[in-house]
Amino acid sequence: MTAPHSLAELTFSTAELDEFARDGFIIIRQLASEDFLRRMRDVTSDGLHRRIEPLELEADVHYPGAPQTPESRGGQTIRRLKQAHARDYVFTEWMTSPGLLGRLRQLLGPQVVCPLAHHNCIMTKEPQFSSDTGWHQDIRYWSFQRPELVNAWLALGPERPENGCLKVIPGSHRMTYTPEQFDREIFLRDDLPKNRPLIESQRLVVLDPGDVLFFHCLTFHAASRNHTTESKQSVVFTFRSADNLPTPGSRSAQAPELLLR
Repeated sequence: MTAPHSLAELTFSTAELDEFARDGFIIIRQLASEDFLRRMRDVTSDGLHRRIEPLELEADVHYPGAPQTPESRGGQTIRRLKQAHARDYVFTEWMTSPGLLGRLRQLLGPQVVCPLAHHNCIMTKEPQFSSDTGWHQDIRYWSFQRPELVNAWLALGPERPENGCLKVIPGSHRMTYTPEQFDREIFLRDDLPKNRPLIESQRLVVLDPGDVLFFHCLTFHAASRNHTTESKQSVVFTFRSADNLPTPGSRSAQAPELLLR
């Protein structure tokens, strides 16, 4: 019989909540069990091998390092397996696992919703044909009553600088910005002197399998390409409180959502 979880295993400590409020992110080590990881890796391997739609290709995003077109060399390299929740029941089990859901409730409130329109994917960073992602806030893609959503990024394998781990800017979720700090794609301009101190304050998010990065949707993050010979894979879902509704008619309102219990 499995021993019951302690409160410390299911929730953030007061110090961890303070850290998230200050920095806009926090890492919880070994939150996902080996069983979760094995099953998710199996789904990922099958999806990549059989190229199960819906997919996003590196060539679709036109980021630095990506193949220019789907027809060019490496142009069929997969960037992410979309609609992860629909691929296997293991993802529902993960989203409702006590250690994840308990922490999300602390950040968002007692009723937590997963918008399936955003993230809901397995991010893959393949060798040789992966790309660099510039500094951005995820809220640029989304439309909700309040910019108060949280992402949970689960590492299925090791995430290091050499294979393109995430980088984050602590406290960037609490700052205000002016339009000239961004380019046309709403990435933070790295050529602007005003942005240099901000970018230089970055931290690397080094993860081992089973570690989870929780980060605010306003926290700036970026990643380089994968310089190793092994695929890097991560499961990413976004969450909101039940009273933070999507804007009617927006892309955020176009897909079903899950009320987690």
